[in-house]
Amino acid sequence: MNNLHYIDSKIVTFETLFHLVLSDKKLKLSDEAKEKIQKCRLYLDEKIKKAAEPIYGINTGFGSLCNVKIDNNNLQQLQENLVMSHACGTGSEVPKRIVKLMLFLKIQSLSYGHSGVQIETVERLIDFYNNDITPIIYTQGSLGASGDLAPLAHLSLPLIGKGEVYYKNEKISGEAILKEFNWNKIELKSKEGLALLNGTQFMSAYGVHLILKSYKLSYLADLIGALSLEAFDGRISPFNELIHFIRPHNGQIKTAHRIHEFIEGSELINQPKEHVQDPYSFRCMPQVHGASKDALDYCKKTFLTEINSVTDNPNIFIEADEIISGGNFHGQPLALAFDFLSIAMAELGSISERRTFQLVSGLRKLPPFLVKNPGLNSGFMIPQYTAASIVSQNKQLATPSSIDSIVSSNGQEDHVSMGANGATKAKQIVDNIETILAIELLNASQALHFRLPVKTSPFLESFLQMYRSEVPFIENDTVLSLEINKTLHFLQNLTIDTEELF
Repeated sequence: MNNLHYIDSKIVTFETLFHLVLSDKKLKLSDEAKEKIQKCRLYLDEKIKKAAEPIYGINTGFGSLCNVKIDNNNLQQLQENLVMSHACGTGSEVPKRIVKLMLFLKIQSLSYGHSGVQIETVERLIDFYNNDITPIIYTQGSLGASGDLAPLAHLSLPLIGKGEVYYKNEKISGEAILKEFNWNKIELKSKEGLALLNGTQFMSAYGVHLILKSYKLSYLADLIGALSLEAFDGRISPFNELIHFIRPHNGQIKTAHRIHEFIEGSELINQPKEHVQDPYSFRCMPQVHGASKDALDYCKKTFLTEINSVTDNPNIFIEADEIISGGNFHGQPLALAFDFLSIAMAELGSISERRTFQLVSGLRKLPPFLVKNPGLNSGFMIPQYTAASIVSQNKQLATPSSIDSIVSSNGQEDHVSMGANGATKAKQIVDNIETILAIELLNASQALHFRLPVKTSPFLESFLQMYRSEVPFIENDTVLSLEINKTLHFLQNLTIDTEELF
């Protein structure tokens, strides 16, 4: 029983998703979810039998073809045609872990009983999830407005024996995966194709993935920033809680408290200082890192609302006897959040690179470029170049996507969010931050070697010991990209408890 996660009406939290991503738990519909799905489907079937007027997406065409009435005998073909014709994705493949999140979020949204799908359809999506069958989806194709139409079409193709999936690390056809498990294809009923394709699960899955990763990177920015502060012989006074209580932004207070805890018991921080102040990249970590934390909290709240919502169209309300066509698929809330997330995370990279720059500048009795024989050795000159290059790329990528729009579907869809583009750009930025922080860690650990025998705090020393088991102190010039990649691997495999993250 402990290996099951039940799909029900309870709020899905980021803590739940964090543990779900790390575990191999299987999904199962609760009795409550089954009843909601079945009742909604039964209601829709009865409604179609009695309806004299066209109902959008159920017995009509789609988009600007919404006024074309479809004969009841053709409703199944209408839904299959919809899935096939909308599978127009291009570009690189969406990472498998994000596709698996898409599956989970689509299942969750359909389980609320406002979409009119068959229970067999939802159960098949659960079969895909539980058997690690990940449909092949592409990063390009969604305007983030009528939902993520193209990506969700590719997610849905294997239900009808089309498209491609990954199974046991092999790429096979949708037809082949049905034969592998002796499954029949799903015979899509009225509205089902639209329920599968309308929705924000591409954007939402990217959002979940990036929020989880960004909170970890925010923690690591504080941790690595504390190491750099120690390596630069920085001062403790900017982290005094009295300063932050008179400007009480939550993220600012949290950052100052966290860094203060990291360096507790340090010999370095308590030794006499020749300088009165530190540069802003050290002194203002609470204000800069903290602002990014507050931005993350806003984005987390936005995505938390979204992943617990129904985002297809039209929506079915049994109690009110209403089928309402609206716009819950529009990605504008998410588009704005992705742009905010991108800017906030880009700033963590920007200030990190500045700390790296200070460490290699030959200041405060550190050797130029953090090497014993500068001149013969270039030392850590060029990793800072790399970090600077990535920071500059992030500035370009952080240009907002949500300020753009383009007309589609013959003017019916005349304002779009571009949230999907915001999602894929945000992923590039967040992945880049991981590399920038890895470069800072490489530099900070190298600089701390030159402070010996004076040591940092017991906590930071234990962290350094773990790191040094994988990336040793560098005496002479070597191929530093290898050391950066080893550092990156170390950070990626570092597990941090959710209580520390959120």
